[in-house]
Amino acid sequence: MEEQMPTTLSHRPQVLLVDDEESILNSLRRLMRGQPYDVLLATSGAQALAIMALQPIDLVMSDARMPDMDGATLLAYVHEHYPHTTRIMLTGYADPSPIIKAINEGQIHRYLSKPWHDEELLLTLRQSLAYQYSERERLRLEQETREQNEQLKRLNASLEQHVASRTAELQQTADMLDLAYEELKHSYVTGTEVFSLLANLRLPIAKQTNRQIIELVRVYCKRHGVDESSGRDLTMAAALYNIGKLSWTDSMMTAPADLLHHNDRERYRGYPKQSETLLMTLDPMKDAARLILHHQERWDGNGFPDRLKGDAIPFGSRLLKLAVDFIELQRGLILERQMNSDEALVYIRNYAGRLYDPGMVEDFVQVCAAYLSDVSLADPLVKVLTTRDVAAGMILARNLNADNGMLLLNAGKVLNAALVEKLITFEAMEGAKYSIFVKVPQALAEPPAMSDGAKSQH
Repeated sequence: MEEQMPTTLSHRPQVLLVDDEESILNSLRRLMRGQPYDVLLATSGAQALAIMALQPIDLVMSDARMPDMDGATLLAYVHEHYPHTTRIMLTGYADPSPIIKAINEGQIHRYLSKPWHDEELLLTLRQSLAYQYSERERLRLEQETREQNEQLKRLNASLEQHVASRTAELQQTADMLDLAYEELKHSYVTGTEVFSLLANLRLPIAKQTNRQIIELVRVYCKRHGVDESSGRDLTMAAALYNIGKLSWTDSMMTAPADLLHHNDRERYRGYPKQSETLLMTLDPMKDAARLILHHQERWDGNGFPDRLKGDAIPFGSRLLKLAVDFIELQRGLILERQMNSDEALVYIRNYAGRLYDPGMVEDFVQVCAAYLSDVSLADPLVKVLTTRDVAAGMILARNLNADNGMLLLNAGKVLNAALVEKLITFEAMEGAKYSIFVKVPQALAEPPAMSDGAKSQH
């Protein structure tokens, strides 16, 4: 027999009282008059089970000693066939045997003694029903969440079909997102990178910064053995450090910070806090959001938003400021004059101890030198190929981005024939020529060994 569960939040609880003495049942019914639940009475275990077979019962309170079927046997049956019904024993006997049997076989929630205290009994019932309601709400919400997840899966499955009916530009974007979908399932970090690159499409290419900052931070983490968790937070912070700027006007977003007028300058000083506020609601982003909040603090304590000084600034924030300023100086987003990479490094050196952690500057300069010299090419197995030359089994050595900045594939992705065909299609749609950095497995890099017979012919 399956238990019947209430299906709506407006369900009024049903309480079943079982005792072979009608005077006790009548006393309990009078005590419970006016309570926010309905009371049903049964003078035997058999009658109680007959009632439960006809309607859902939320709580059963049974006397321990009854003829034919005692309370412990009744509650054990209720536990087996109606496990979500709360079970309470009411006993007036000092012998603990019925209580022990009820606990072991009926797994009762509480037991009360006769004569009872009215307030204690009513409080026990209220607490038991409240707990039961909260558990049913939890189960209902879990089921609702599962159903919503299934609905989201169905919506995702139909997304490509809906997008296909849009314009050619939207079709191209949808295909790029489809290509990145597998990567998004495995990496929250990749998701933040995709979002940052989408947000960057609002800016002209010459003013886009996030991709270069991400790559620079990754080079630093790799060279310094930064642990995986910290590296992930730094990468996400690099991807979304300027998300708080998206509400700015186009002219303010592209203007050098040094030339902003008073009102705009105040708004500029608020963007780290705005970025942190947007990201703090996402639990996996909380540590990255803290790095973003403090990435405009200065070593001498004259930064913003909290004027932190020296080592009080989180290490990741100090690194992020170095990377952001190095790239933004070259984009003309800090000073009116747009610097080259060497000038940007000289600027950073000049302001060590004022803007930047002096203990990190020279280390960072070396990382920038490695970043700018394409150190990946120092590996003899790393090749730069066209889409027509790549083959299944090759591994991406560097993120692959479309000409408009959209992330197509993440570094470390093993290529297969289907991905290669999609890359060729995207390249043709963009009218572009991709340079793909791949690591060629040893088996593909070396020619097959000749047999002894073949050697003898040469």
